[in-house]
Amino acid sequence: MLETLTDRLGGALRNLRGQGKLTEENMNESLQEVRKALLAADVHFRVARDFVNRVKEACMGQEVLKSVTPGQMVVKIIHDELVRLLGEDTTGLVEKKPLRILLLGLQGSGKTTLAGKLGVYLRKQGYKPALIACDVYRPAAIDQLETLARDNDLFFYAERGREDVKGIGKRGWNWAKDEGANAIIFDTAGRLQIDEKLVEEVVQLKEAVQPDENLLVADAALGQEAVNVARSFHESIALTGIALTKLDGDTRGGAALSMKAIAQVPIKLMGTGEKVGDLELFHPDRMANRILGMGDVVSLVEKAQDTIDQEDAERMAQKMQRAEFNFEDFLQQMQAVKKMGSLGGIMKMMPGMNNVEVGDKEEKKMKHTEALIQSMTVQERRNPNILNGSRRTRIARGAGMQVRDLNALIKQFQQMKKMMRMMKGSKGKKMMKQMKKQGMDPSGMDMPAGPGGLGGLPRM
Repeated sequence: MLETLTDRLGGALRNLRGQGKLTEENMNESLQEVRKALLAADVHFRVARDFVNRVKEACMGQEVLKSVTPGQMVVKIIHDELVRLLGEDTTGLVEKKPLRILLLGLQGSGKTTLAGKLGVYLRKQGYKPALIACDVYRPAAIDQLETLARDNDLFFYAERGREDVKGIGKRGWNWAKDEGANAIIFDTAGRLQIDEKLVEEVVQLKEAVQPDENLLVADAALGQEAVNVARSFHESIALTGIALTKLDGDTRGGAALSMKAIAQVPIKLMGTGEKVGDLELFHPDRMANRILGMGDVVSLVEKAQDTIDQEDAERMAQKMQRAEFNFEDFLQQMQAVKKMGSLGGIMKMMPGMNNVEVGDKEEKKMKHTEALIQSMTVQERRNPNILNGSRRTRIARGAGMQVRDLNALIKQFQQMKKMMRMMKGSKGKKMMKQMKKQGMDPSGMDMPAGPGGLGGLPRM
C-alpha cells in the first residue's frame, strides 16, 4: 500500500536539500509536488488542499537546526500532520462484555471475510465471538460465514430462506447469549451503491440489537468514492469507526487519508493480508511512518511475538552462537517467518527498506529452499555431512529441482556455519571490531544469494 505516495513524497522533499532556511520560495515547488502525490493516491482534493496549507503554515520561516537539513525538518512536520490527519490517537474497539458489533459497507468491500477475522481477533482478546449472518440476499455469503466460523471454532447463527433481517438479528443475538457468546458480530448485506432500502434495513437491525460498534468496512481501493460512502453511512447510521480492508493489495491508499478527515470517525482496524489472522489495530503514527518510508518496527516486533515462540527463539540463538545450526533449525526459522506474512510485507516494515523490491522471484526462491530441506530425512537435516551423491539425487528429485540447486544450498550453508565458528573465538571479536571501525554493521550482513536461495531469506 501507498508505495507511489511514499516515492513521490520522497522526491518532493529531496528538492529541499542544501537549503539553510525554509522560505516560501523553496517550499512552494516541493509542496506542490506533495499535493500532486496526495491527489495521485486518490486522497480527496479538499483533504489534500487543507493538508498542504497546514504544512506550509507550519514550515514557513522556521530556522533549520544545525543537526538536521530542511528536508528532514519538513519530513517531521509532514509526519505530524499525517498523524493528525489519520486520527492522532489509536482508537480500539469498545471494551465491554457482551460486545455487539454491526458491520456495514458496500458489496465487495470484504465484510464477510472481515467478520471472520474480527472473530479471531476478539478471541485473542479473551472474548467468545459469535457470527450472525444478516446478509439474506447472497446465500454464498452465509455459506462463507459458516465456513469461517467452523474453521476457526466460532459460534454461528443463520436462518436460510428468510428475509426478516431485523428478526434474524434479534433472534441471533438471543441465541448467542444463551450459548455463552460475549462478542456478537452481525454481517449485513452490501450493495453496489448506497440505496434507501439498504439504509432502512440496517437502521431497523440497529434498533433491534442496539450495537456498541457500528463499523464501516471500506475497501482501501475505493479512492475518492470512499469519502461519499463514509459520509452517507455516517449520516444514516452514526458510525463509531472504520475498518479498512485490502491494505496489502495494489491500492493507492487515499481512502485511509480521506475518510477520517471527512466523516470525522476514527479508523479502528485494518486488514493487512488474506489470512484470517491478518487484522490489526490501526495506529495513526505507525501508518504515517510507513507512508514516509520510515518502516514500522513496533508492528513488526508485535507480529513476531504473536508467531514466534520465545523459548524456541532463545534456543535457536544459542545454537547459532555455538555454530550448531542445522537444516532442521533453518526450516523452522523459514516457517516462522512465513507465518509473519510475505517477505515483501516484512521488508516494508523495516526502516529504510521500503524501496527494496521483494517480488515473486525471491518468494519462489524461498519456496525452493523449503522444498529441498523438506525432501531430506530428519537425519540428513541434522547431519548434512552424510549427504552423498545418491542421497542428493533423491532429495533433488523429490523437490522437483536439480542436484546443482541442492549443491549450491549446501555450499552456502557450510559457508554460513564457517562464519559462525569464526565469530565464536577471539578472531571473530577482532573481526567485528574492525568491521565496526570501518562503519560496517556485522550483525546486518546476509549470506550471498545463489541458486539454492539462502540469500532469499532475510537475516532473522
